[in-house]
Order: sequence, then structure tokens, then C-alpha cells
Amino acid sequence: MIEYYKTQENGEMGQINNYESGCWVHVIAPNPDEIDYLSEKLEIPKDHILDPLDEQERSRIELKHVEENFKHSLVIVDCPVEAKDEMGFLEFKTMPIGVITTKEVVVTVALRQVPVLEDIMDRRMEQYNTANHIQFVLQILYAVSYYFLNYLNKIIEHMHELEKNIRVSMKNEELYAFMAIQRSLVFFATALQSNKAVLDKMALAEHYTNKMENQELLQDVIIENKQAIAMTDTYTQIVSGMSDTFSSVIANNLNRVMKFLTSFTIILSLPTIVASVYGMNVKLPFSDQEYAFGLIMLGTLVITIITTIIFWRKKYF
Repeated sequence: MIEYYKTQENGEMGQINNYESGCWVHVIAPNPDEIDYLSEKLEIPKDHILDPLDEQERSRIELKHVEENFKHSLVIVDCPVEAKDEMGFLEFKTMPIGVITTKEVVVTVALRQVPVLEDIMDRRMEQYNTANHIQFVLQILYAVSYYFLNYLNKIIEHMHELEKNIRVSMKNEELYAFMAIQRSLVFFATALQSNKAVLDKMALAEHYTNKMENQELLQDVIIENKQAIAMTDTYTQIVSGMSDTFSSVIANNLNRVMKFLTSFTIILSLPTIVASVYGMNVKLPFSDQEYAFGLIMLGTLVITIITTIIFWRKKYF
């Protein structure tokens, strides 16, 4: 799918029907015919279009066509997306998006629609000018870093909810959901470090720093990315500590249950022992008494109560 967007004279971002100079070409999961069209129309190598469609593609930057005779540049960054794991629990993953800059347009390529680009289409975050290519590329990267921070806040909120649920009920579902959060942080940590390497390289490229406003915007992007890295590291340490705590809580709860069951079993065994002894076909105390059964039951009850009180005082229950 190929869509075209362009900033109008009134500053509004709007979708247009056909290709125009200064527009934003938004590409989602293109078919072979669309890839051929883009490659021929914009003089972009097919590899630059295909690479962002690989979910395993890592963040990188291609500037070899910029240094001498500008044709195009390619930036691939990992972008956060909200998803579900195989068991249906909330999980955050990352997927690559490619941002290609030519003399006339900016092209974004992704395997599927992502909230970051949707927000830019709806102009929810800030003013965008598709004709100012470098600035628009940096604004996309800023939006990506912003979404990492936004999803990190969602992760910590979800983690607090899971913590409350685990304190009340130690079910496997809560633990599986907590594992999904741990995986999300691992994905974020890897992606943010890869994006950092790309941003550091962009900071050294004159192509992205030839104007003061672009330098300032790129520094803002780098700062946002560093904040996301710091938050991810902090939350990873918190989750690691919580995992150890939950393991201790689970073991402690199991010990309490086993202690209760053991004490209860001992108490129940006392009447069983007495009944077993008096069930023998031999001469036993009180066997000739008229109220033998009642006396034996009363004695058994007294022993059971005394044992229960002793266990209670020793906090076996």
C-alpha cells in the first residue's frame, strides 16, 4: 500500500491522491509491483525498500549516496509497537521502519501500520512540514523516541497492576504476564541501543547538521533516546528485583501451606490412632465400661484440642 501526504499552505497535514514533489510517501507492506514502481520512480535501490520489511533488520544508516552527489539517504530505526504474546498477554515489541530521503520526497517503509506514523498523519504531536526533508526525518525520529518513553510508562503502570494482583493471588497467569513485561524491556533495551548508534552517526554527518535548527532538533532526539535508555535500564533493574521478591513470596507461601497441611495432618492422625488401637480384638482399658465409647471419644477430643492449641501458639497455622 502506498499513500501520499503533504503539508498544505495552512500548515495542515493532508492526504493527496498522487505523487507530488515535497510530499511524504508512506509505504506499508508493498507488493512486488509497488516496489518496482517506487524503485523506478524515485531511483531508490530495491534493497532500501526491502530491508525495512524484514522484522529482524537492525537499525542502521546509509549515507554513501549523499557525500558526493546527493541521490538518497536511508535511516532504519526500531520502532515500538504494542502487541500480544502467544498466550494473549500484553507485550511490547519493536519493528524496523525505514526512512528514505530523496531530493524531492521523504519515503517511510514499514511492514505494517505503526502508531508513531499514524500520529504524524493526524498531526497529534506537533507541526510537520513534509517539504523540509531533513527536519521531517528528524521529527519522525523524535516521535519514535517519544513513543518509547510513552510505552515505558505504560509498562510500569501495567507492572504495578500485576504486582497488586500477585500479592492477592499467586496464579500462573500473573506470572506469565510479568514474563511478557520482562521480554518487552529486553526488546526495548536492544532497540534503543541500536537507535543510539544511528543517532550518534547522524550527529557526525553534515547532511543532518548543516542547519542550526536541525542540529538542535537532532540533539533533542538524542536526549529523548538517552532518557528512554535510562528508563529502560532502571525498570529492568526493578523488574529483576521484583522477580526475586516474587520467587521468595511464592516459596514462602508454599512453606506456609505445607506447614499448615502437616500440622492439620498430625491433628487428624490423633483420632485415627486412638480408633485404630481400640479397633484391635484384644483386651484394652475401659473396654468393659458402660460408657467406654463416650469416654474414649472425650479423651480423643481433649488430646486433639490440646495439640491444636499448642500448634496455634507455636504459629504452625
